[in-house]
Amino acid sequence: MAFHLHKFPLLSRSQVIENRINDYSSEDDEKCVLQFHDLPGGAKTFLLVAKFCYGIRLELTALNIVGIRCAAEYLQMTEDRGDGNLIMLSESFLNEMFGHWTDTIKALETCKEFLPYSEELHIVSRCIDSLAMKACADTNLFSWPLPENGIAQCPEGNHVLWNGICSTAKPQPLSEDWWYEDASLLRLSSYKRLILAVESRGMKPERIAGSVVHYAKRHLPLLCRQPSFRGRNHAAPRSLVSHPSDADQRNLLEEIVALVPTQKGATPTNFLLRLLRTSMVLQARPSCQDKLEKQIGAQLDQAALEDLLIPNIGYSMETLYDIDCVQRILDHFAHIDNEPLDPSNYIIDEGQLMGGSHPLTPMTMVATLVDGYLAEVAPDVNLKLPKFQSLAAVIPDYARPLDDGIYCAIDIYLKAHPWLTDSEREQICSLMNCQKLSLEASTHATQNERLPLRVIVQVLFFEQLRLRTSISGWLFVSDNLKNSQNPNGNLANAGNNTRVGAVRDHLVEADDIMERVSELEKECLGMKEELEKLVKAKRGWNLFLRKFGFRSKSKSIDPKTVKSCLLIQKNQSP
Repeated sequence: MAFHLHKFPLLSRSQVIENRINDYSSEDDEKCVLQFHDLPGGAKTFLLVAKFCYGIRLELTALNIVGIRCAAEYLQMTEDRGDGNLIMLSESFLNEMFGHWTDTIKALETCKEFLPYSEELHIVSRCIDSLAMKACADTNLFSWPLPENGIAQCPEGNHVLWNGICSTAKPQPLSEDWWYEDASLLRLSSYKRLILAVESRGMKPERIAGSVVHYAKRHLPLLCRQPSFRGRNHAAPRSLVSHPSDADQRNLLEEIVALVPTQKGATPTNFLLRLLRTSMVLQARPSCQDKLEKQIGAQLDQAALEDLLIPNIGYSMETLYDIDCVQRILDHFAHIDNEPLDPSNYIIDEGQLMGGSHPLTPMTMVATLVDGYLAEVAPDVNLKLPKFQSLAAVIPDYARPLDDGIYCAIDIYLKAHPWLTDSEREQICSLMNCQKLSLEASTHATQNERLPLRVIVQVLFFEQLRLRTSISGWLFVSDNLKNSQNPNGNLANAGNNTRVGAVRDHLVEADDIMERVSELEKECLGMKEELEKLVKAKRGWNLFLRKFGFRSKSKSIDPKTVKSCLLIQKNQSP
């Protein structure tokens, strides 16, 4: 673009233009042609500079201030060329602009058009510092309403502010996530510098993670295509950017993963699992996936089952879900450097076992999660027995207050894999503890034809032993209560009335239990007859014990003991 201008207004303000004119030689002294190919901002910015040199009033805004400041530096428009020159004027506007959040955001976004001048003049760094200072400030100090769509409104109601003042209601303080939306509009390079700046100023990792989640949901369309993630924990952005290519999304995802705070629990686990799933689809670097797996493993107790069901998109496609990935996450969880686990904290009594109450520790929560995961993947016919066993074995026995979950998963696996041998069935059943099955699970197990016969006998034995213990305790309480009554049958005081009512309730429950014991006796007698028939067909009790005998660690149970335990209720007085 050509500009026909006078020389003297320009050289009176710019040292560079004066030097160019002095060095210019031509036959026609009245004509001087100067070319500026590398002027920051090009012709659009030079037009504003020329207006300033001619004394025309110049309107400075957040969108043109960076270009004007860079052009003024390029043309050396210092105070030596006259008071109130363009460098000082633009610097004064910048210092005032840094006090406004929205204007600073706009100016920062225009800096990319004037590189490297905007970096050399520290405009970018000053914008970042200004934004970081405001983002880290106490939100209680900000009590004025924020402008929205150019019109400031009262925080309560839809009344438009008059002259910037709302007299109908007291403004409410801002929430901690007030800056997430504006920050998500920044380019990745600027956003990274902003996150590093707020981190250096001591912002909480949870707030940083919230901003990273908001930024990822806006700029990673593939992440937002997962319906179970949309709308959870964070509101969806108003609009998404145009869909970038897979390569651009992969690079952006790797950069976002690097920005995720590493503190345990700072970033939502469901977001980390969505990032991991997206990284597999985009084929991100192994180091990126490994970092996500370790971070997920460190806080696996906060995960949900639906987020852990990661589809298998590998080359083998052996199973429907990515079992190997979950196995690595479980291994990370098992090897994290936490406080030493005390198995005594997981020991439960009979009341806790019957009632299902137990302390919710991270290990017990992960045990429930793993049992649910095993139940989901068990119907897959391609799931091999070693992988199923490996997943279940990560959780120690004391971490499961009840083994109903693992029993359900084992039953589903046996149903989906009917071709398993007797030895393999016994191997998979050894993953559960028959002593820690609830009454409902024990009842189901005694009638489950898919279980090995030895497991069914063990379940019957432990259920009868548990019922015997419970009934003995109730009868003991009943005897003590009868001894505490007077000869007339009246209780000593009013407080004992409550105790009598409670015991009567227990006795009613005991009657129900006795009926259940009778049914168990019939089942045990039937089992005994079948076992006797089976023993006759074999080579005596020694062969029977080797195939169906009970084992308690390294000790075997004598057949006479088994017989007496099965008929214990018959020989015991009520």
